[in-house]
Amino acid sequence: MSDMTVDVFELGSEHEQVVFCNDAATGLRAIVAIHSTALGPALGGTRFYPYASTADAVQDVLNLSRGMSYKASLAGLDLGGGKAVIIGDPASLKSEALLRAYGRFVQSLGGRYYTACDVGTFSPDMDHVARECSYVTGRTVAHGGAGDSSVLTAYGTFEGMRAAAEVAWGVPTVAGRVVGVAGVGKVGRHLVRHLIEDGATVVVTDVHRPSVERVLDEYPQVTVVDSTEALVASALDIYAPCALGGALTDEVVEVLSARIVCGAANNQLAHPGVEKMLEERGILYAPDYCVNSGGLIQVADELEGFSFERAEQRASGIFDTTRNVFELAARDGVPPAVAADRLAERRMRDVGRLRGIWLSGG
Repeated sequence: MSDMTVDVFELGSEHEQVVFCNDAATGLRAIVAIHSTALGPALGGTRFYPYASTADAVQDVLNLSRGMSYKASLAGLDLGGGKAVIIGDPASLKSEALLRAYGRFVQSLGGRYYTACDVGTFSPDMDHVARECSYVTGRTVAHGGAGDSSVLTAYGTFEGMRAAAEVAWGVPTVAGRVVGVAGVGKVGRHLVRHLIEDGATVVVTDVHRPSVERVLDEYPQVTVVDSTEALVASALDIYAPCALGGALTDEVVEVLSARIVCGAANNQLAHPGVEKMLEERGILYAPDYCVNSGGLIQVADELEGFSFERAEQRASGIFDTTRNVFELAARDGVPPAVAADRLAERRMRDVGRLRGIWLSGG
């Protein structure tokens, strides 16, 4: 345990707080990471996933929570960044009792962290969490919540993709382009709809065959390939990673034919420096936390009394935000990932400093 403690302090040196939650009666093992509350309370989803080790779970929650800080800042929200992971297979471990136990742990943080859905968790799960906790978003519509946040995550990603298309080809549309979508679960399936409605040719892959079958039932014109490796090696105009993080490795970038990478997955860059490789190969990268912030915008709106129309209008602003990132990147001569970081960090620094002065009464 001492080694893990050392690792957490080293890996999470930017983070304000990392909390380990354990409930033997229900099998709950969870980690909540709060990266920053400079702009407001941290908000981020709960990922329920069978990590191979606790160390893997720690690394994931630290990366994801940091990304949420940047995502909230760039989206113009008065929120900080946090994330949670529950270790285990949701198909066998998830239960009302476990979710309620988890809700009690989130409640104990006193509002520093608001939770929501992520991979492996859904709006009905948040209803169970909310029975023990006041700091929950992404609840079902029947309980006054925002419902499935993947709807606006996909919409925002599509808006970011249109902005990238305008830079690459001079027009804000994917009509006539070949778009490869890796991962057609909650978000990817909705993204496919936007792409087809805009006139794109869509190629998909997913390790979960039922997700593929569902897409084919709705959109029989979609082409399916057997693996992500086959997808990235095929002739694409746009590559949209919409599964788990780390999708953009050195190997992927080397074989990718796409002119644009724009997807909904979090933490797509496998390591620092991949953004440079993309730029050197002439591939325009739309930073993930910039384009996939629609879901965060959707659940954040719930804190004001949810209005889908208002949230959708805010999410439409992702087009302009993405365009601003590309303009700053061109002006400063840096990759778009660096430009997005600069914009997000500037707001966290400037607004966070003023907010700190106000809260301290200075």
